[in-house]
Amino acid sequence: MGATPAELTALAVEIATEAGEMLLAKRPARPEVLETKSSPTDVVTALDRAAEELIRGRIRRARPGDAVLGEEGGVTEGGAVRWIVDPIDGTVNFLYGLPDWAVSLAVEVDGRVVAGVVNVVPRGEVFTASLGGGAWLAGERLRCNEGVPLSRALVATGFGYRPGRRAVQGEVLAKVLPEVRDIRRAGSAAADLCAVAAGRVDAYYERGPQYWDYAAGGLVASEAGARLGGLRGGPPSPEMTVCAAPGLFEELSGLLVTLDPERDRSGD
Repeated sequence: MGATPAELTALAVEIATEAGEMLLAKRPARPEVLETKSSPTDVVTALDRAAEELIRGRIRRARPGDAVLGEEGGVTEGGAVRWIVDPIDGTVNFLYGLPDWAVSLAVEVDGRVVAGVVNVVPRGEVFTASLGGGAWLAGERLRCNEGVPLSRALVATGFGYRPGRRAVQGEVLAKVLPEVRDIRRAGSAAADLCAVAAGRVDAYYERGPQYWDYAAGGLVASEAGARLGGLRGGPPSPEMTVCAAPGLFEELSGLLVTLDPERDRSGD
């Protein structure tokens, strides 16, 4: 079933909005932790699962032949179109009632992301992008900050959950901090990438984000003029994801290369 990037984006907005409304309506004062993932601090709530089930159901109803890759439910095979689903990006924020968590939906066609929606639910902000169609928020076209040198850059980052990874991330952060304006840690990779797109931060880097964390937000940032990638010319990946306007991207990624950030402390 063919569809344009704009049509896929519109459908993703509908689904992400419905999932966000459900999460707000059903979120208790302290959501129950269903289980942990990579470590005791990496949690899944019952509403993660419920939101992904809602999203998968809406996709099946609207586009029954599409494939789905979801953080909680794994892969459902399909045709050339695949949805990348993170039902709650920033689950710990959701658990604690902090405002930076999002429903993140991206749509690939033949392996290329052509549509992305990040619904930062508590803030009432729905960021959208379609390939070649720009990045948007509340009817305003987004543009990342340009011409900012590393020394004046406000940089967002995040941390993993395993102690060995956090130890190295702390070492890297200690070397990055003196070289930039300041650091921000909001707790949602998708929201951080949209913050780059909106000019609320100048750059973002993190070791650890999975594809569903950055697929939608990455398109939003790219369509706002930012560069999204890894180190040494590589693509974004769980090893390292960096996002900033092109000149700042080169400065930040060049600094990170010297710090050997794509490692974990052994034995942890």
